[in-house]
Amino acid sequence: MLTPVEEIVANHPNHRRAAHAPEFVAGAGHLDGRVVPLAQTRVPVTDLGFMRADAVYDVVTVSRGQFFALAAHQERFARSCARMQLTNPLGSRDAETQALTDMVRATGLKDAYVWWCVTRGPNPALASDRLYPDRFENRFYGFVIPYVFIKGAADREAGINLWVSRDHIRIPPDAVDPRAKNFCSLDLAMSLFEAGENGANWSVLTDGHDALTESPGSNVFIVKDGRVLTPDLGCLEGITRKTALTLCAGLGLKVESTQVTVDMLKQADEAFLTSSAGGILPVAAVDGQRLAGGVGPVTTALHNLYWQRRWEGWQATPLDYREPDQA
Repeated sequence: MLTPVEEIVANHPNHRRAAHAPEFVAGAGHLDGRVVPLAQTRVPVTDLGFMRADAVYDVVTVSRGQFFALAAHQERFARSCARMQLTNPLGSRDAETQALTDMVRATGLKDAYVWWCVTRGPNPALASDRLYPDRFENRFYGFVIPYVFIKGAADREAGINLWVSRDHIRIPPDAVDPRAKNFCSLDLAMSLFEAGENGANWSVLTDGHDALTESPGSNVFIVKDGRVLTPDLGCLEGITRKTALTLCAGLGLKVESTQVTVDMLKQADEAFLTSSAGGILPVAAVDGQRLAGGVGPVTTALHNLYWQRRWEGWQATPLDYREPDQA
């Protein structure tokens, strides 16, 4: 049986929201170096992050008032910036942590979805300066909203129907590096619409040659004959993916990052997705055909252990909800 995560989040006292000003009830944003109510956040239309998807971002989550794997997310974000030749205007990891903390504190949320990005900023005044990344004024933005699940409790308990996209492939790695968490995701968005048109719950893309890459916002895993496999190329270096690999090893399961084909997915005993928005999401069917094991014992054990370890404080960075002058 899957742990009823949403029910626990809604009712357990450790998830109770801290005091907050009413203007922050929907969330908070980070704009021009200050924390503002979510509705006041803005991005200039001339920012190349908006105009050309020229930006990188990351998402860390908060549960029971604790960031989960914050250092790992920040390290990946720094790698993403470096790969796309962007410079974080905040200047240091400590300043970045403070910005994220300030946003969460303003909302009082004990369970939160924390998003931040660095964009290229506007084009420089001189067209010739567009040849040099250090001539741009990169911008930092962020927001915090209540924690979101990629799918609700009913879908997790039943397991989703995962659609393998026929109409779209993942952007090739030699076009846009998928290891950098970037804004270039129209292929993923269109695959979701395709899944909806075919009565499925979510989608997964291939590289165009039958090898799985990733799902929108998620990494994909299969379980076959006691082995756990996940694609090793063409996908984001997911933090929840890494967490799942660690948990599998702790359970004594054989785990491997390797090529995973569409046929391997369809013939798997079990399958699941991993993401910050929901943790471990069971897959019960692929293209409408049920998997042999459905929501099986491996997926169930990983789902429950993931939340158990998080709530015990594994990889946790506690938040101080007191205002700085009260701390």
